[in-house]
Amino acid sequence: MIIAVDGPAASGKGTIARALAAHYGLPHLDTGLLYRAVGLSLKRSGGDPTSEADAAAATAFSDSLLADPELRTEATGALASRASAHPAVRAALMDRQRAFAHQPSGAVLDGRDIGTVIAPEAHAKLYVTASARVRAERRAAEMAARSLIADLDAMEAEIRARDARDMGRSTAPLAQADDADLLDTSELSIDAAIQRAIALVDARVQRHQ
Repeated sequence: MIIAVDGPAASGKGTIARALAAHYGLPHLDTGLLYRAVGLSLKRSGGDPTSEADAAAATAFSDSLLADPELRTEATGALASRASAHPAVRAALMDRQRAFAHQPSGAVLDGRDIGTVIAPEAHAKLYVTASARVRAERRAAEMAARSLIADLDAMEAEIRARDARDMGRSTAPLAQADDADLLDTSELSIDAAIQRAIALVDARVQRHQ
């Protein structure tokens, strides 16, 4: 079984995807980490994220980079968003993601174009979202847990800007697949969101049987 989980930044899709993988006993891939690795590679090499050639060259990163804690920073996320707009970057990482999805065991993948581009044949698709303000509050809470101070209004503005970039790019824009179930987590606790996601996947799988 392939489960595709898409949605914007800080919507809860990663937490939900990990929980689904644990529940169904499937391997999980956070595809956003691949793009963040490109962004971090660009930063460390002095590359230009607006240059398709520089961004494409940064896709040749080592798997060891995927464990780097700097991947989780807001700055790396912003670089990843810019780099992911380049068709050459998405093409370079596509085979890697499709191979993961088509393991014999199945898989859970979360990202922004899993249900529309990477695995449109997925058995279940979720589009996880939340309001920009709620997502900014979640990011701020994550930063506070690391003893970092966040400007909530600035963070919300950056989230809205990233949404616009991700939804507006010409190649594989962030979008809800026509056959994806919508899950708005704005007013849901983590546990409630996970239980709702499991119910949606179970219902989708039963309809296909």
